[in-house]
Amino acid sequence: MNRRALILAVAVAALSGAAAAASPSAEAPAQPASINLTGVGLPIIVGGRVRNYIFVVLKLHLGEGHALDAVKAKEPYLRDALVRAGHRTPFVLADDWNQLDAQALSANLIRSADTLIGKGAIARVEVVSQAARRCTTVRAV
Repeated sequence: MNRRALILAVAVAALSGAAAAASPSAEAPAQPASINLTGVGLPIIVGGRVRNYIFVVLKLHLGEGHALDAVKAKEPYLRDALVRAGHRTPFVLADDWNQLDAQALSANLIRSADTLIGKGAIARVEVVSQAARRCTTVRAV
């Protein structure tokens, strides 16, 4: 067997294995669709002053019957609603200015999505990561 035939056989075997792995199997349950919102900067406002910024990555899990394309089309509006809510009623933890209140953030984003996209469009919001602009300590205000 010459070298070209050997290289071709290895390439064909690798591609057929990758294609088999990429094709969905009938036994695997269908995962609900999700979309990531990356690089959203939210303020930590205490006593009327901005104390810190937290950059979050969010994973939005879509509800039953909602198309991924419809949510992707409304992504800028969701970001805008989240940043506006973060300035209006900050998602501040009383004892930590380096993290956001994930429950309040997700509840607010789900309410916004219900208004912008439709009822039940986002079933769950997962905070993937939070990165503080700078490490700050809580001081009595």
